[in-house]
Amino acid sequence: MRTPKILVCSGSSRSASLNAKLAALAAKKLAILDAEVTHLSLKDYPLPIYDGDLEEVEGVPENARKLHKHFQAQDGIFLTCPEYNAGITPLLKNTLDWISRVKEPGEPYRNKVFALGAASPGGFGGMRGLIGMRTILEVGLGAMVLPQMVSVPRASGAFDDKGDLTEERVAGQLDKLVDALMRATRIEMTNG
Repeated sequence: MRTPKILVCSGSSRSASLNAKLAALAAKKLAILDAEVTHLSLKDYPLPIYDGDLEEVEGVPENARKLHKHFQAQDGIFLTCPEYNAGITPLLKNTLDWISRVKEPGEPYRNKVFALGAASPGGFGGMRGLIGMRTILEVGLGAMVLPQMVSVPRASGAFDDKGDLTEERVAGQLDKLVDALMRATRIEMTNG
């Protein structure tokens, strides 16, 4: 069986993003488990705010097409999702919306396994945003999302200088989620 291809992406493009730290750690752990990891930053794929009139006049932006190709080429996707006002970031929502408008062959959301995580300076650890993200992916886009998620509360102090999680319980959650993503992805690859 070939090596699973896993894309890892943060829903934040901020340079000091806690979710980018979580994404980097997830990418490292997936690579250790022999996944072929593509770790990308949405900062490298700027997109205008979705507007149906803009799409009608100019078509789907090239960066949305590039992201569509990245997503559809994967067996699994690990998204880290910052929480803004108890929801997901406008950057992540806009990106998912534009990708969904690409009419080229290949499926960016269905037939692949998604894992979700969040890191937040607050006590909820981004959990409220993860619930909204799950709804968008499963109900809106038809994706298969693993039931378990990782939530890193008080994330400003949750990472050591090597980028590892310092709290054993949360580190264990991430390890279990990464393992579950690899297992589920291999099952989907076998059944697909």
